[in-house]
Amino acid sequence: MSKIIVEKPSADQLASLGVKSWPTWSKEVSQFPWRFSTQEIAYILEGEVTVQPADGEPVSFTVGDLVTFPAGLSCVWHVKKPLRKHYQLG
Repeated sequence: MSKIIVEKPSADQLASLGVKSWPTWSKEVSQFPWRFSTQEIAYILEGEVTVQPADGEPVSFTVGDLVTFPAGLSCVWHVKKPLRKHYQLG
């Protein structure tokens, strides 16, 4: 299975992706299972999260990270600080 990719994007990269026009999603401190049916790219505006893939090592991300989740990923989210993110599916 593909891996979660975490990167620190430049302002130019964010602008070229059109991140500011993406919808936002928020989640309180919590833990929950999730499966990505399609690829998702997320830009973290607030919060701190660790995602535990069903078949791999945990991946952590925080404010300013651009995170790509592969289609088909099954995981458990551990939201450690309230999360707010821009996201794009597909």
